[in-house]
Amino acid sequence: MIRGDALLLRPWRAADAAELVRVQRGDAALRRWTGAAVDDEAGALAWIAGQARGWETGDRLGFAVVAAGSPGTPCSPDAEGELLGHITLKDVVPGDGRAEVGYWTAARARGRGVAPRALTALTGWAFGRGLTRLELLHQMDNTASCRVAVKCGFERAGVLPAAPPEFPLDGCLHARLRDGQGRMAST
Repeated sequence: MIRGDALLLRPWRAADAAELVRVQRGDAALRRWTGAAVDDEAGALAWIAGQARGWETGDRLGFAVVAAGSPGTPCSPDAEGELLGHITLKDVVPGDGRAEVGYWTAARARGRGVAPRALTALTGWAFGRGLTRLELLHQMDNTASCRVAVKCGFERAGVLPAAPPEFPLDGCLHARLRDGQGRMAST
């Protein structure tokens, strides 16, 4: 579990399936940007099982992003509130020092700073575990993700050409480095 600014990042669990369906159902923006929507509880359970496999192999570490604390339990730092989104550290190769980050936020969480707070928490956690370069890729027309990347110190590192059908538009690559002193510095 990773604690962030009023957030908890924790591995997905089967008990999240129904809420995952509620969050994704009817969210056209989420479906557009992620391409990995779930429509029912069986699909959600399969998606969550895929997240668990990523943890088992160590190459894809997906976290549910939940509000820290809940009404009636404000003193417990591990109390969980509503599901706000997902963040992942992917393409992790032992000894390589690099990985990619990706995220999405639930419609009800957009505009509340959830993505930057989750990305900041995950970035610190990843650099604290020996990674030295994190990359973030978004479609060129996803200006919200671009703002999150820049806000979190990920500098624009280039443009990747479209690769239809999976990536129909050019992508904007951002990167962030950790310097040798453990401080986080941009490229």
